[in-house]
Amino acid sequence: MATEKLDTEIRREQISEAALNLIGSRGMKRLSIAGVARRVGLVPSAIYRHFRSKDDLLDAVLDLIGGKLIENVSSACSKTSDSLECLKLLVMGHVRLIRENAAIPRVVFSDEVYGGNPTRKTKMHQIISRYLAEVARVVRQGQQKGLIRHDVDPEMISVMFLGIIQPAAILWRLSEEKFDVTKHAEKAWKFLSEALKVA
Repeated sequence: MATEKLDTEIRREQISEAALNLIGSRGMKRLSIAGVARRVGLVPSAIYRHFRSKDDLLDAVLDLIGGKLIENVSSACSKTSDSLECLKLLVMGHVRLIRENAAIPRVVFSDEVYGGNPTRKTKMHQIISRYLAEVARVVRQGQQKGLIRHDVDPEMISVMFLGIIQPAAILWRLSEEKFDVTKHAEKAWKFLSEALKVA
């Protein structure tokens, strides 16, 4: 029974990944159960064993994005005990996440995802808020260790941190991936980290 549950969870994640990839390559309007099924190598009816509807699948895509964001925090912080270094790794990890998952900005900023569904909009807000809370936690740890100035508000810094990435991600998408989001993030992080360091 435990194996069957694990297999179901793995299959749900595979289907969610396929949906995210389909959004990245073809856009929200062309997302369909049949298209996702083809990507996973299933018949459309098999998708309905895991998801009741396209809306249910979209909710799972949001969960997948949220999981990737939190995993990014865990990965960055597992590599160093230096909070500023953790934040730098997190910035670059976030950029890599966007470059490898072009659909993420499309989903986060798409009215098609939320249109007529305030619950889904609330869910995305909660996902981003949780991510910001994790960034603020890293800032607080840095303050406790004397690495980050005590006169800065961790919640404000977490929003500024996200501000390094999101506008750059939009420019990257609008320029057909010509805008160098990695170079921008490196420069912007250098500026913000200098402002955060204890003098």
